Amino acid sequence: MPSLDAEVIVVGGGPVGLTLAAALGAQGIATLVLEGLPELPEDLRGSTFHPATLDMLEPLGVVEPMLARGVRVPNYQVRDRRSREIIADFDFSLLRDDTRHPYRLQCEQHKLSALLLERIARTASAEVRFANRYLSHTHHDDTIQVTVRTPQGECSLSAMWLVGADGIGSAVRRTAEIAFEGFTYPEKFLSVSTPYDFRSAIPNLALVTYLADPEEWCLLLRAPELWRVMFPIPPDEPDSTTLSDAAVERRLQGLHPRPQPYEVAHRTLYPVQQRVAASFRSGRVCLAGDAAHANNPLGGMGLNSGIHDAFALSDALARVLHDGAAPSLLDDYSRHRRRIALDHINAQAARNKRLLEERDPAARARVRAELTATAADPRKARDYLLRASLIASLREQH
Repeated sequence: MPSLDAEVIVVGGGPVGLTLAAALGAQGIATLVLEGLPELPEDLRGSTFHPATLDMLEPLGVVEPMLARGVRVPNYQVRDRRSREIIADFDFSLLRDDTRHPYRLQCEQHKLSALLLERIARTASAEVRFANRYLSHTHHDDTIQVTVRTPQGECSLSAMWLVGADGIGSAVRRTAEIAFEGFTYPEKFLSVSTPYDFRSAIPNLALVTYLADPEEWCLLLRAPELWRVMFPIPPDEPDSTTLSDAAVERRLQGLHPRPQPYEVAHRTLYPVQQRVAASFRSGRVCLAGDAAHANNPLGGMGLNSGIHDAFALSDALARVLHDGAAPSLLDDYSRHRRRIALDHINAQAARNKRLLEERDPAARARVRAELTATAADPRKARDYLLRASLIASLREQH
C-alpha cells in the first residue's frame, strides 16, 4: 500500500466536519480536514443544540465552555401570533431522566467550531488545513486520491476514506455522483438579529417561541447577545426588497409595533431545501451533515443531526480502521442515518413548518388542540420532547 497522508480525509471545516475530526483524533485515527476558506467563518445560521447533542459532545471537553458562552433554554413555546395566546409550553425538565442536559442550548455554531479547532490542535492524530479546496477524488483498490487546490498550487493527497461534510452544495457528493433527492421550498427564510428584548413586550415569553400564523408565521429565538427573528418570504418578492432597511423594519414592526425603529445587527436571506442523499456511502466516500441531508431550520434539526452523523460515522470508521470490522459496517451507517434523516429529521422539520403555517381553519384548530393537550399531559409531553430533541431517533438507531 502506498504511503498515506491520513487514514481519513474530511472535506469541510464546519461543526460537523470538525466534530468528526475531533472524535476520530480522540481514537488515534490520523485525520486531515480540508477547508476551502482561509479561516473559520462566523456562521450565524445554526445555534440550537439539543440535549442529546450536548451529551454526545461532552467527552470532547467542549460542553462546559459552550454553556458559559450560550443561553440555556428550559422550555419552549408555540403561540398564536395575532393573539399571543400560548398554544403549548414544553418543559425540558421532563427529560431529566433521559439526558444529562435537560434543556436546549442557544450558542452560535461558530463558537462550537472554535472550541473543536482548539481541541484538534491539541490532538496529535488530527489536523485542519485552511485555504485547501477539494477539487475531485479518484478511487484505487485500497486507497482514495484527493486532488486539492492549495495556496501553493494543486496537490494530490492519499487516504483510506474520504468524508464529505462540505454542506448542502457538497462537491464531494457531486463528484461521487450521489443523487440528492427532494425539493426546494418556494419561499426563502429571512433571519434578522436585533438587540431589542421581546420579553419586555410579550409577557412570559420563552427564549425559543414559535408564532403560528397562516399569513406570516415567525420564530423568536434568544441568542447569547441578540434576539433572532425568522420570517418566511413570499417567492415572488425580490431579494433586494426583502433585505432593504424598509422591508426589514416593516416586518419587525408587524411583529411588535414600537415608536422607535429597530436596531438590526444582522440580516440573512437563504433558500431552504428538504433533501436526502440517495446513499450516505459510495465506495470509499461517506457523507455527513448537510452534504447528506437538508431540511428547514424549524426545530434545529439540521445542525444536531449532522453532529449525530459525525459520532455515528466516527465509531464506524474506528471499528473498520482499527478493530478489523468489515467495510460493510459503513453501509450500516448509511442505511441507519439515512432512515433517521427521512423518518425523524425531515419529517419532524416538515411537521413543525405545517403547524406554523396551516391555513385551513378546521385543520388549524384541530392541530392546535392536539398540541395543547399534548403539552398539558406530562407523559405525552415527554414523548413529544423525546422526538423533538432527537433522543428517540438515537434510541431507534441503537
